[in-house]
Amino acid sequence: MQQPPNGVSTSALPPLKWQKSRRSNPSGNCVELAELPGGAGIAMRNSRHPEGPALIYTADEIAAFVLGARDGDFDHLIT
Repeated sequence: MQQPPNGVSTSALPPLKWQKSRRSNPSGNCVELAELPGGAGIAMRNSRHPEGPALIYTADEIAAFVLGARDGDFDHLIT
């Protein structure tokens, strides 16, 4: 399946099961991720703007980000 373009409105995507981190808070400072059908990638959206745009990443791109975060690669970006 071909990967959808980045910056796509979530209304242009099929119905997805969005998930956010347990660390998200009531002030809306979080992102949500959802698997696209057929292994077409992973969509990411701002939870405060659920209508989009959604960014689309491959599973390998998300894995690199999650593993890098787990390893502390981005710790300098948070206070």
